[in-house]
Amino acid sequence: MKIHTIGGYDEVGKNLTALEVKDDIIVFDCGIYLPAAIDLQESERNPTPQLLRNAGALPDETFLLKNKNKVRAFLITHAHLDHVGAVHHFAYKFPNAPIIGTPFTIEILKSLMQDSKQPLRNKLIVVQPGASIMIKGANTSYKAEFLNMTHSTIQSTMIALYTSEGIVVYANDYKLDNTPIMGAPPNYEKFRKLAKQGIKVAIIDCLYADTDRKTNSEKIARAMVEESLLTVDHGKNGIIISTFSSHIARLKSIVEFSNKLNREVIFMGRSLAKYTNAAKKVNQCPFEKDIRIATYTNQLKSSLKRVEKDRGKYVVVCTGHQGEDGSILDRLVKNKLHFNFKSGDSVIFSSKVIPAPINISHRAEMDKKLKQKDVRIFDNVHVSGHGGREDLRDLLNLLKPQHFIPSHGGFDKTMPAMDLAKEMGYIENKTAHLCKNGMIIELK
Repeated sequence: MKIHTIGGYDEVGKNLTALEVKDDIIVFDCGIYLPAAIDLQESERNPTPQLLRNAGALPDETFLLKNKNKVRAFLITHAHLDHVGAVHHFAYKFPNAPIIGTPFTIEILKSLMQDSKQPLRNKLIVVQPGASIMIKGANTSYKAEFLNMTHSTIQSTMIALYTSEGIVVYANDYKLDNTPIMGAPPNYEKFRKLAKQGIKVAIIDCLYADTDRKTNSEKIARAMVEESLLTVDHGKNGIIISTFSSHIARLKSIVEFSNKLNREVIFMGRSLAKYTNAAKKVNQCPFEKDIRIATYTNQLKSSLKRVEKDRGKYVVVCTGHQGEDGSILDRLVKNKLHFNFKSGDSVIFSSKVIPAPINISHRAEMDKKLKQKDVRIFDNVHVSGHGGREDLRDLLNLLKPQHFIPSHGGFDKTMPAMDLAKEMGYIENKTAHLCKNGMIIELK
């Protein structure tokens, strides 16, 4: 058994790990590196796959292309772009390998294909959270279980792949949330069963392994949204909220508490429309009757004119919490849309700045301009979708893998996970493996 750490081990994003067993290769995730893609989009509205490759936004496909006839399937854990966003730029080169994911994940992939006009000849296979599927190899078959896992988007999974060389567990991304706002808690009973069967290797998200915490439940973020909306005197002032478009559970909380203010909710931005429409298609959008969506210029114009006329009647939910150039919030701040901030208006960031230099710079500039307009800012009304150090400890104790590979970041993210693993009895380079992109870990 060989683990090829192709992407997501030098950076936060571009996640792609390949498992090689004899004459078969199974691919876990196929994501984009968002900072590079965002930077490129400032000059190219719809960048080609080649431009994205040149910018370092796509995983390196060299190994897979050299072994094209061995690639059997792409298994996608969830719908975030750093895990699914490169599939339509990548998998068409391996047309015999089906792409397998949960209903919401596959709907997002379809929308990405439509946006980029990049068709796929690959078969798209939908697997419900908690279900399994058989993958045909050259001389054998593999069972892949898509186990329910909580994260910051719906229908996220941890994948367990059964091979002749042992069970491989891929938990990238995860948090251990026993009280999620949507969906079921993690499948702890199944995790324990896997541990009893014996797990050869676990590849686990370690984005916040350096934080001495257990990541809070989404119910805490829901309470924070409630506090920001219902315990603050907003009066007749405008309320603008920006959050992750893929965070359907967070959007649910925002809509419900906005309704308690007797304000109409308007979603603005293509990304919000994309994820909300995908949620509708898989019957995972409980607030669909309580919102209006505006994406096109004429829709934005008419909606914002209504908000400008009676701003105390509406809550605007929009894209742009990272300060992205051209996002709805960026255009509002720069007076490029039909709305002008007034003193006392509120901007609620139900999000955290993703720690990449371009995001930090853009948000700092946005905050500066908002303060110049005397706007009230409510920042970090948010809890993470990634486990902290104590979540990682608990997950390792649950799974008890023979080998552990930390993922989802460079050494600044994975070294703290290695330190924890060594505390727990793992041995570096023998049972715990610190990786960079392009490495091969052979397990016997």
